[in-house]
Amino acid sequence: MSRWPLPEPMQQALALAQLAAEAGEVPVGAVVTCNGEIVSGAHNAPREMHDPTAHAEIVAIRVAAAKLERERLEDCELWVTLEPCAMCAGAISHARISKLYYAASDPKGGAVEHGARLFDQPQCLHKPEVYSGMGEERAAELLRGFFAARR
Repeated sequence: MSRWPLPEPMQQALALAQLAAEAGEVPVGAVVTCNGEIVSGAHNAPREMHDPTAHAEIVAIRVAAAKLERERLEDCELWVTLEPCAMCAGAISHARISKLYYAASDPKGGAVEHGARLFDQPQCLHKPEVYSGMGEERAAELLRGFFAARR
């Protein structure tokens, strides 16, 4: 357990992940901030939205871009409870997100420090600053509980 409180955006992302679990979705939450203010937040919703691309990161980026009325979010940060997959890492790169904070690593489906390591590829258009592990215990606990209940 960390002796420091989690930053508000990660607290919000974890709360959104909890809402996802309650809705029967894989518990992942994401928040976009701009100049320290929360612009958008979302949780995984592929089942609810009947959209395989409705990952928390994608939905949060779409809402932030619409609110800010621009496709480039170079002054924005993304806070997410699980290491992004290849699709989400690609969206983060295309949106030009400046910093990515994620809680739990995902050795099976992640594409930042695992798998494709998308931001390390020469074809990657933009690489955000990446910070991992903040809120990892809570995020992992949500995921373990969710999948244990389905086995």
